[in-house]
Amino acid sequence: MDAQYTVLARRFRPQTFTEVVGQERIAQTLRNAIRENRVAHAYLFTGARGVGKTSMARIFAKALNCPNVDADGVPCNNCEICNGVSAGQDVDVSEIDGASNRGIDDIRSLRANVGVKSMRSKYKVYIIDEVHMLTKEAFNALLKTLEEPPPLVKFVFCTTEPNKVPDTILSRCQRFDFGTISTYNIKLRLGQLAEAEGFEVDPDALELVARRAAGSMRDSQSLFDQLLAFGSEKITSADVHRLLGTAPDDRVVGIMNAMIDRDRAGTLQRLEGALDEGVQLEALTDQFIGYFRDLMVTACGATDAPLLSVGADQRPALLTQASKWGLQTIVAAMQIMAETKARMQRVTYGRALAELALIRISMLEDLDRIDELVAKLRGGSGASLPQTPPRSLTVARELPPTNVAGEKKNDVDRSDRSEIAQAAADPNMTNASVEEEPTGAAPSQAPIIDWKPGCEQELHAALLIRLNDMIGAHLRRVAKTAISGPSQLDFLFPANYDLDRRQCDRPEVVNRLEQIIFELVGKRVRVRFHLTEAIAAEPKAVATPAKVPAKSRVVEETDDPYLQEMMDVFGIKGWKMQSHAADEKAGAEG
Repeated sequence: MDAQYTVLARRFRPQTFTEVVGQERIAQTLRNAIRENRVAHAYLFTGARGVGKTSMARIFAKALNCPNVDADGVPCNNCEICNGVSAGQDVDVSEIDGASNRGIDDIRSLRANVGVKSMRSKYKVYIIDEVHMLTKEAFNALLKTLEEPPPLVKFVFCTTEPNKVPDTILSRCQRFDFGTISTYNIKLRLGQLAEAEGFEVDPDALELVARRAAGSMRDSQSLFDQLLAFGSEKITSADVHRLLGTAPDDRVVGIMNAMIDRDRAGTLQRLEGALDEGVQLEALTDQFIGYFRDLMVTACGATDAPLLSVGADQRPALLTQASKWGLQTIVAAMQIMAETKARMQRVTYGRALAELALIRISMLEDLDRIDELVAKLRGGSGASLPQTPPRSLTVARELPPTNVAGEKKNDVDRSDRSEIAQAAADPNMTNASVEEEPTGAAPSQAPIIDWKPGCEQELHAALLIRLNDMIGAHLRRVAKTAISGPSQLDFLFPANYDLDRRQCDRPEVVNRLEQIIFELVGKRVRVRFHLTEAIAAEPKAVATPAKVPAKSRVVEETDDPYLQEMMDVFGIKGWKMQSHAADEKAGAEG
């Protein structure tokens, strides 16, 4: 074995502007600056790791000092200066690691040497890599030198985190943002390296390595160097999967098909088969997230977007799956898998979490159908809805009657309220808030709920379905709902839920509830909110003092069905109503 072997990333490091893959715009700008003698005194190169920042800084330093540079600013790469800069040994080009030379003493040493004239080159160039690692004191010490440097001194700062560089430094630099490199360009470059090294590599294997590098040329070269040592003279995609611990495309597509078809047993069996073949669970979850991303962009119609998880030959399968699943379900599945991936980093039972995520995804219903149901409810087209009553309304009808008056405990049992909450969160039902119609608009279709005594629980459950925000959470605290007039609906909260009552009694919330009720029953209804104890004590609050004779009439029975219903709900046997004259007389004598 050659003792002088160096890795691919160093042996094939770019030596000219044109060799820096994917950064043609920046290379052209720097060449024009050299050709037109408009070189700034400080530059800031930012971007992800492995995209060519330090290589571009070295090429720029060579182009500034090379005695044989051509008219386009391209160094010769044959002279002593070019060779010294490429090897990092030139006396006039200093490469400083900002991570290990980050203190104020290091910057003071730099300031002391800045004023010394260059030894043999035209310019002294300081390349500070990972400049964001410098301390605050070091930046302050560098600031004056950077603001007024000697005429023949140039600074090039490289960083992956420009947000950590002080604004006072940023404002004194010309900034260039290096973008990530496309998968296609990385694949072309790896093919050139394979040919130079004398290896035969399948195009599918090159694409797998390029996708795994995620836009970093250095990462792709490191993986490719490892692949050349792992495989034989002919390298296939199977070698790449064994090296990276990833699953083949057909394996990933098969697991996705099983989840979409809700074949939970098949999903777990395919996962078990992948793990038995040596697939690493962490790498597989990354593939799943990338696959959901590909499904998402496909469902959005972005068929020209590059795929991150599988090859381009799998695009027809993605189109079929996206049409069967729908965008809403795909987004929900991606969120589940992303949350699972984050949790797996901190636990030792990662496989159980992954299996749980796959089963949860296979249980997702067609969430796009919810939008259709919401549209039908908004338009009031109850005839086109399923004939089977929603489970939430059925649960509401089956709740036992409750008594309000004189009770200090919650009138609705916690288990009953839990059933209502679960029914309102049923994935088969719509739980989205309905947008308000303009005030005064008439319903376009027949009412969904008939406005009559006895419909209160059904109406309450329908409101919970439509409100899945904090207002719905407050309404779940309601102990009783009662129709107290031809166009009035009362919500009764237990005494210990006064905060929920006050939140619901805000004008904007009242308007919203009245609008939704209008859509449900087809008429304008006024809503009011009370506490159960306040309603029970109301007759005592208006009672006439004993010393004041007052004329009163007792309403024992009434023909008004709404008033009778309210009396039955509140448990009122007789209701004394004082005349206004008696009230005024009592006030005068008091």
